[in-house]
Amino acid sequence: MTIVVAIDGPAAAGKGTLARRVAADLDLAYLDTGLLYRATGFAVLAEGGDPSDAVMATKAAENLKPADLENEKLRYDEAAQAASKVAVIQPVRDELLDFQRRFAAQPPAGKKGAVLDGRDIGTVVCPDADVKLFVTASTEVRAQRRLKELQERGLESIYAQVLQDMKDRDARDSQRAAAPLKAADDAVILDTSDLDIEEVIGKAKSIISNKT
Repeated sequence: MTIVVAIDGPAAAGKGTLARRVAADLDLAYLDTGLLYRATGFAVLAEGGDPSDAVMATKAAENLKPADLENEKLRYDEAAQAASKVAVIQPVRDELLDFQRRFAAQPPAGKKGAVLDGRDIGTVVCPDADVKLFVTASTEVRAQRRLKELQERGLESIYAQVLQDMKDRDARDSQRAAAPLKAADDAVILDTSDLDIEEVIGKAKSIISNKT
């Protein structure tokens, strides 16, 4: 029996770190679904196009290969902003939805289950997931985390701009017509604003243990 864990939440809430650790600790396959959208948006940028261009974005999604997800540049803010733009395009979502569902149904490397993190895993991609977590934190805390991350990469950033970018991205993600960012009705909410990563991981693993 395959175990599917869906982890959703806004940017810089800590869901990626949580998902990777949970997958490693429980020996489950892991998919950062946001990288699919980042890779699609980045491919459009690499062609000199606009990520909001539905035709270019859809073509990029159709041509996406697993190896494309390993590009380190996908971790940068330029790719994140592009991802938010291509994510509102329904044909792009349709292409990438199939990829995600196949991964959940048939985890690679003979794993007994999968952990997927993103924006709509529990609501759209895997609505029947065994466990659904919605990881969040205050906008201010998330902006501080992103600022620290950017500074550690040696990138010049100021808090006010990072905070505004975060608010703009949240608005796009939550107000889009296609699978807006929201917690599934049966998701467990994990607010990480005042928790360190080990506390969050402990809570998540306890929830998963109780539900599987």
